[in-house]
Amino acid sequence: MDDTAIDEKIADPKTYADMSAYHELFGMLRREEPVRWTEPEGHRPFWSVSTHKYIVEIERQPDLFINAPRTALRTIEQEEAIRKVTGTTQAARTLIQMDGIDHRVYRKLTQAWFMPPELRKLHDSMSDLARGFVDRLEAFGGQCDFARDIAVWYPLRAIMLILGVPEQDEPLMLRLTQQHFAGADPSVNQGEKFDAGAAAKELFAYFTDLTEQRRREPRNDIVSLLANAEIEAKPIGDFERNSYFFVLAIAGHDTTSASTSGLLQALMAHPDQFDRLRADRSLLPTAIDEAIRWTSPVKHFFRTATADYEIGGRTIREGDSIMLHYPSANFDEAVIEDPFSFKIDRKPNRHVAFGFGIHQCLGQHLAKLEMASLYEVLLDRLASVQPAGDPQWFQTNFVGGIKSLPIRYQLKAPSLV
Repeated sequence: MDDTAIDEKIADPKTYADMSAYHELFGMLRREEPVRWTEPEGHRPFWSVSTHKYIVEIERQPDLFINAPRTALRTIEQEEAIRKVTGTTQAARTLIQMDGIDHRVYRKLTQAWFMPPELRKLHDSMSDLARGFVDRLEAFGGQCDFARDIAVWYPLRAIMLILGVPEQDEPLMLRLTQQHFAGADPSVNQGEKFDAGAAAKELFAYFTDLTEQRRREPRNDIVSLLANAEIEAKPIGDFERNSYFFVLAIAGHDTTSASTSGLLQALMAHPDQFDRLRADRSLLPTAIDEAIRWTSPVKHFFRTATADYEIGGRTIREGDSIMLHYPSANFDEAVIEDPFSFKIDRKPNRHVAFGFGIHQCLGQHLAKLEMASLYEVLLDRLASVQPAGDPQWFQTNFVGGIKSLPIRYQLKAPSLV
């Protein structure tokens, strides 16, 4: 494969929907060119970093490698379309785009909501929610698309409860999420041209209205919290507030949906591991962690160098963009022992699916709680389950996972559990 073809494959969303093609490409990059200058057509050039060692080295130095101004891979055309709406190449200004003190103070606004002490209060409600979604399996009559019918809706309902978004608005949230993260996928854009800023624009308008409602009638939810939030005794700006809602509403469920589907797909593909998990429920926390590594829903983030830096025998120049390939790091043979084996008891599991360092995912504990609540119920109720067709993945180089997972199954009656 020549250099041009490699660069195009790194950028091509289709690569990320074909796991064998992805692992072939990035396995080669890890061995031969772990820090690669990449110039795909129609994009601004960047460095591709594919090994666990170098990704962690970069993430450990947030002052030297900052999040702004470039956080995700978009075409030049897409960046210019966003610039017309926001004045920058970013559709929003979230924690993902923030650095330094801004990142610290904005993260602190909601951090307590996503830490284990606060999340323990949600245990019973999450269990009730999980039982309701497993009951849906019974209504489907023994066959469904687990990704589309269950996994995509369950974590969406969970994060919307915390945010304070009404259940009737969840289809809108799902559409905007998929439009933002997987707009290049034909099943999402339905043949229309991908507008990278459209989802943010529509979501901002929605949360502006909801903010006004919560200012009049506050509740115990994050929308109410941020509606009146202040930093240094001044209200946070509308753009920053709506950006906060944007990242919580969109990133707060899509990654968990991917890992939820990914765990069932992996268990069906590895029946010995499925049997072990059924027999020993204490393995569920490590099984969930392994599913998150295995699925790696966040395909990349960008960093920008603030000074020249030597890494992997290459010199990254001040102002250069760096694309961090997290799934590649999570299958890096130098760090993850036997990475292509799915092991529900893997310890240690040094994956970076939630990122690394100060920008590590704010919602990681919530994601694990949601998955644990669902699978506790699911493992009790499933008498049998097997694939009813081939899984399909979203065509996205940013955030995504399995979009279709047809299954056939038999359930135990609730009274027998």
